[in-house]
Amino acid sequence: MNREEFLREGERIDDLQRCGYGLIQDPSVFCFGMDAVLLSGFARVKKNEKALDLGCGNGIIPILLEAKTAGSHFTGLEIQPQAADMARRSVAMNGLGERISIVTGDIREADRLFAPASFDVVTSNPPYMTNAHGLKNPSQALAIARHEILCSLEDVVRQAARMLRPMGRFYLVHRPFRLAEIFRQMMNYKLEPKRLRLVYPYADREPNMVLIEGVKGGRPRITVDRPLIVYEKPGVYTPEIHDIYGY
Repeated sequence: MNREEFLREGERIDDLQRCGYGLIQDPSVFCFGMDAVLLSGFARVKKNEKALDLGCGNGIIPILLEAKTAGSHFTGLEIQPQAADMARRSVAMNGLGERISIVTGDIREADRLFAPASFDVVTSNPPYMTNAHGLKNPSQALAIARHEILCSLEDVVRQAARMLRPMGRFYLVHRPFRLAEIFRQMMNYKLEPKRLRLVYPYADREPNMVLIEGVKGGRPRITVDRPLIVYEKPGVYTPEIHDIYGY
């Protein structure tokens, strides 16, 4: 099939700069951002490992992880049917049907949809804002992606812990202002924080993202990676960001 045959009205195909893959996007539903790309560069999926992305949206993280890692299979779980449908069509368009599965379902019910302790890696780029944070987008799809309307941080961490095998790894991208809460929830569910990296828009600014790795049942000890700087100057990415994006 021609790539355009996978599209529906209002959609476009974005080049992912990896393995010739493209991703179907619809701005009215929510387009992926830098946070998803950075998480795909931070997460480690080893040879023959299986990974689950909680709240996969249009499939960006499973597709990038398939391109970047040696994992054997990648599953995306997404509650919004329209986004899950775009993800499935992107998987089909890229010929990845045997490597990536997209499941429509609720993060809070992941343990009913999948067998417990059946994944080596769980990733998530969840909604960052609670109901007390900021104005909600009038678009329900965008509001669900940005605010904790259908799941909370605790829901994500709890289900990640249930899905992971002992010593399995959890990778999360979030906002630094919730870091204390993130650590508290992870430790409540025996996901020991093991690695942290702060992301700064510019070297002289405060961080606006944080990347975290936790290990199920791991021993206490955390490593703080060197800062990740996004821009050298306005409109100019640092070499490391170019490397993560693949161009």
